[in-house]
Amino acid sequence: MRKAIFPGSFDPFTIGHYDVLESALKLFDKIYIAIGYNSTKERNGYFTLQQRIEIIKAATAHLSGIEICTYPDLTIDLCRRLGVQCIIRGLRTTTDFELESVIAQANKKMYPDVVSLFIPASQEYSFISSTVVRDVLIHGGDASLFLPRGVDLSILK
Repeated sequence: MRKAIFPGSFDPFTIGHYDVLESALKLFDKIYIAIGYNSTKERNGYFTLQQRIEIIKAATAHLSGIEICTYPDLTIDLCRRLGVQCIIRGLRTTTDFELESVIAQANKKMYPDVVSLFIPASQEYSFISSTVVRDVLIHGGDASLFLPRGVDLSILK
């Protein structure tokens, strides 16, 4: 079975994340959507960890081969625990590539068996980030334009 992890804070999981996930599912039988968090912080982001899980469940309910997990430590430690040797990272811009390539090199140094796979988001979603979505939400805008089908944030209130 070909397995990979798709790590991130997913605060929230956007249509851009979903786009990258769809591409990755063409290559892997099982993908762990791995929500990283800092357990020492009482509130770690705009959405709670449980709300992020619920958003991802709603977005991926119709997909097979997905498992959602959380982790408080290094991504490569999670890779080791799950027996996964591929980390999926979505790219929107060249700036993302520069940052992600540095992280991939550090991960490779710490865990030589791991490979990072960069998947570019479709052009139509390349401007969407969790930061943009949070800003829209904070200012009362319609964030549904930036979220996958099936996600209704009103149920989280």
